[in-house]
Parts: sequence; structure tokens; C-alpha cells
Amino acid sequence: PTTARIYTDLGVLTCRPEFGEDATDLFNVITGLCEPRATRHFLVAPFDLHRRMVELIRRETAHARRGLPAKIIAKMNSLVETKVIEALYEASEAGVGIDLVVRGICCLRPGVPGLSSNIRVRSIVGRFLEHSRIFYFENACQPEVYLGSADWMPRNFFKRIEVVFPVEDGRLRQRLLDEVLEPQLRDNRKARSLRPDGRYVFAKTASEPAALDAQADAIRRAVEGSDRLVSTTVARGRNRLQPLRRPPGTARKPR
Repeated sequence: PTTARIYTDLGVLTCRPEFGEDATDLFNVITGLCEPRATRHFLVAPFDLHRRMVELIRRETAHARRGLPAKIIAKMNSLVETKVIEALYEASEAGVGIDLVVRGICCLRPGVPGLSSNIRVRSIVGRFLEHSRIFYFENACQPEVYLGSADWMPRNFFKRIEVVFPVEDGRLRQRLLDEVLEPQLRDNRKARSLRPDGRYVFAKTASEPAALDAQADAIRRAVEGSDRLVSTTVARGRNRLQPLRRPPGTARKPR
């Protein structure tokens, strides 16, 4: 019960046939009905997730070396895997801007001249136990965003079944950037920045003079979205929805 009250995650509901086919193939592999085979959209550990993540990082490196827009934003719980860290160091020195939100252990050292001068790492520990993993790649002005279950750790890449999938709807990609990633990068209430020497210090964002708690901002957005949805259904004569913060079946009391 305690975990259920504070656990948060992200998911996507889709009717895209190719996503359903990948999911079917994955469950057939898990149950032993068939051998692993190439997926259409899913990146699946322990088969190809590690290789594909390194390839995506190296693609940003190649863009930066050609003078094209290149940026990586990644949100996860832990960053440990050596080859991924080495790829991030290489990308940094090629000119890729890299922002990492890593709640827990992070073996990468940001801000080291000649190694990771373009990498920034922050950790946010607040009201919620966040479990979402988001990976944003600028890709020369053709952004790609992935959601999934895997941290960048050896056990996730090589010892577990994990899935990462692309967010193909441009509106959802923009919402993830505007409503999740950007607020976490601007958080100046709960965030701590990782220093080159391994110490964490409270983040101070000079460009954000007002206090911003990313998790409180997420609550505000959820409440406002619920109110807008209820107002819309009432206006259309279909008053069948109630905000989640009120018990089902209870109406707002008249004043």
C-alpha cells in the first residue's frame, strides 16, 4: 500500500497494429512459444536494447561533428553501464549537450574538462517514487523520444526482459518534453546537481527566479486537466465524469 501511494510511472495507450504485434511476439518469447526475432518498434533487453541505445547516442555524436543540432535528455533511476557512459563522454566532447536526471546511483562524472564538459546531472527525490524512464534525442531537428522500463545498468541490459519503445505521436513527444523533462531540468526546490568530484549540491537555476518543484507542477497540471475535462463534458450535456480527487458518485455541493 505504501508504494502504491507514492509510485508514479508513464504509459501509452495505442491501437497501432505494429506495436501490438511486437507485444505479442514478446509475450510468446517469455512463455517459450517462439524464439526471439527482430521487433518492429520495440527495443528489447537482453537482445538489442543495449546496442540500440549506444547507437542512438553515437548518432547524436555524428550529428554534432557535422555541425547539426544534437542533444540528449535522459531520465532514469540509475546510470552504471560502462559502454553507455563511454559513449556519453564521447558525445559530450563532440559537442552534444547532455542533460541527465538520475534519481539514484550515477557512475558518470559530469563537468570534467576534456571528458564530460557538456554533461549535466541532477537528482530529484521528492514526494513521489518516480519510475519513468524517458530518453530524448534531438536527431538533427527530428526529435525521437523513447519510454521504457530499463535503467542504464548491466542487469537491465543483459539479465532481464526490459522494453523501450518510441513515442511516435508528435503531440505526446512535445508533452513529455514540456510537462516532464523541462520542469525537472528547471526544478530548484528538490533537485540536487552532481558535481565533478561526486558531491551533490542543491541546484540553483539562475534563469528560473521563481521556485519550481517539478512534482508539485505535475500535480497542478493533473488537477487542471481533470477540471477542464469535467467542464467540457458538462458543457456538452454529458455530466458523467467527476474529478479523481472526489470519491466516485459524489457531486460538488452547492454553495
